[in-house]
Amino acid sequence: MISAIAWVPKGASRPEPEVAELPSKDEIEEMIKSGSLDRSEDNGSEDEDEDMDAEAEKQTGEVAQALAVADALGKTSNKKSGTQLDDLTDGLKELDMEHYDDEDDGIHLFSKGLGDLYYPSNDMDPYLKDGDDDDSEEIEDMMIRPMDAVIVCAHNEDDVGHLEVWIYEDSDKGDSNMYVHHDIIISAFPLCTAWLDCPLKGGEKGNFVAVGSMEPSIEIWDLDIIDEIQPCSVLGGAVEKKTKKGKKKSKYKEGSHTGAVLGLAWNKEYRNILASASADKQVKIWDVAAGKCNITMEHHEGKVQAVAWNHHVPQVLLSGSFDRSVVMKDGRVPSHSGFKWTVTAEVECLAWDPHTDYSFVVSLEDGTVQGYDIRAAKSDPSSESKPSFTLHAHDKAACTLSYNPAAPNV
Repeated sequence: MISAIAWVPKGASRPEPEVAELPSKDEIEEMIKSGSLDRSEDNGSEDEDEDMDAEAEKQTGEVAQALAVADALGKTSNKKSGTQLDDLTDGLKELDMEHYDDEDDGIHLFSKGLGDLYYPSNDMDPYLKDGDDDDSEEIEDMMIRPMDAVIVCAHNEDDVGHLEVWIYEDSDKGDSNMYVHHDIIISAFPLCTAWLDCPLKGGEKGNFVAVGSMEPSIEIWDLDIIDEIQPCSVLGGAVEKKTKKGKKKSKYKEGSHTGAVLGLAWNKEYRNILASASADKQVKIWDVAAGKCNITMEHHEGKVQAVAWNHHVPQVLLSGSFDRSVVMKDGRVPSHSGFKWTVTAEVECLAWDPHTDYSFVVSLEDGTVQGYDIRAAKSDPSSESKPSFTLHAHDKAACTLSYNPAAPNV
């Protein structure tokens, strides 16, 4: 199941991604102690355990029966085929297999000519040329060109969450090719993603993706590293601590969400700022460089599904909820109640028009898409603002939508 995708701007990826260093023994022990390698939920139950025990007993009985049958067959064959065994023994004696490895004097199976020479370098060895070609092809496949389109795809398969980095390339001949460059295994079912270039590891820019999941934490992964097993940063989440009785007790980190993270939005102007929407009915604004939550807003009565920053006024944030409302807030004055629009169904997705600073659209659970003009917004919560337009786009939920940045009104 594909749950979210995110575009990576062209040229943002490192041409030659690095391969992650294997963790040391001390780091692995620390991961085990912290519980970061454990699954967050216990998928098993007492009924499942009983079924597994019954299956194990059944398999044990089948094995015992098979051994008994084999033993009986062996005894029968010993009685009936004694003559055949004698003939086989005589044949082995004639072959003299015990002295098979003994070398006869004067007989050389392998020559002592040019083929036995050691070449001063691999370049001179004709048998290694094909291997070099294979290595060069593999290196070329791992290269990411500035004109390649890069897509991060979050999906779940066999109860395992993945992030796949796809490459779409056009050749000079007009042929296109799309393939998975590398993938990342994540700890929980992914629900949303947001690409960001905040330089978390130094330098001017980075290439990271924030992932929201069924867990209350937000993981940030470095897309320029292959075979990474740990995120470079985690915002919020739960920490397990042992009580005096030895039992494990979960406690949320300061500023953390307490429910699944359903939506994420990166602020392109303030590159260290990330907004999140959660099933705990909260909207949070994070400083990803500091790794902490700066602002928590609780202006919805239901689960918050989506958040979106205004492209032209980067302090303005939209949030949409299952309570059938869209709220616009200014991050500079988070205590202000903001402006609210009531919609006809649960909110699925939000998007600001990149060509104006006053228009946005919202897609709903009933399949409709509605557009609004914030210039017509009213500060009185009791007064309702009608949509600029309504599209009956789908028969079922309109899960996502996107504007064309190159073509207005599309």
